[in-house]
Amino acid sequence: MNTLVIGASTNPERYSFKAANRLLDKGHKVLLAGIKKGSIRGINIVPLESIQAPIDTITLYINPTIQNQNLEKILELKPRRIIFNPGTENAILEESAKKAGILVEEACTMVLLSIGEY
Repeated sequence: MNTLVIGASTNPERYSFKAANRLLDKGHKVLLAGIKKGSIRGINIVPLESIQAPIDTITLYINPTIQNQNLEKILELKPRRIIFNPGTENAILEESAKKAGILVEEACTMVLLSIGEY
């Protein structure tokens, strides 16, 4: 199952970087979408528009304004669930996702991984 990290960063201080590494450590297949070029452990960060693979989970690390600008693309990927990490909560995207049959979680990806509930 693929997890898409939206808002991926090569900055080790960013939570998206930490979450991507923790997902990889736990054996998850990870795709990275972001605006800055780079890679994490050999996985390139690509623009969201270029993501085509089937996605199980999207974990968000972008603010609601950017989410709303990419709402159609996010929903087009038809993930099973979207995780809204702290600070990314967005009623517009959450409601749109629910209407599309997508599970919505306001949670922290790293906490879910650490307690075995990812």
